[in-house]
Amino acid sequence: MDVSAAAALGAGIAAGLAALGASLGNGNVISKTVEGIARQPEAKSSLQATMFIGVGLIEALPLLTWVVALLLMFTK
Repeated sequence: MDVSAAAALGAGIAAGLAALGASLGNGNVISKTVEGIARQPEAKSSLQATMFIGVGLIEALPLLTWVVALLLMFTK
């Protein structure tokens, strides 16, 4: 296996695992937010704002992984 094939394989695995981790993280954050809203409906706006910040931070991981994967694939 040459270096470019190994880089492509590593990039694909990294992007897939990052997407899996982000989906699990988003599911946890959103489910806990729904539970919190169910317990204290008056705190809905505060909980939603915090949830959106958390989801944004979680989604940064796959985007950064995608950039690193592209750098691995196209640098020689």
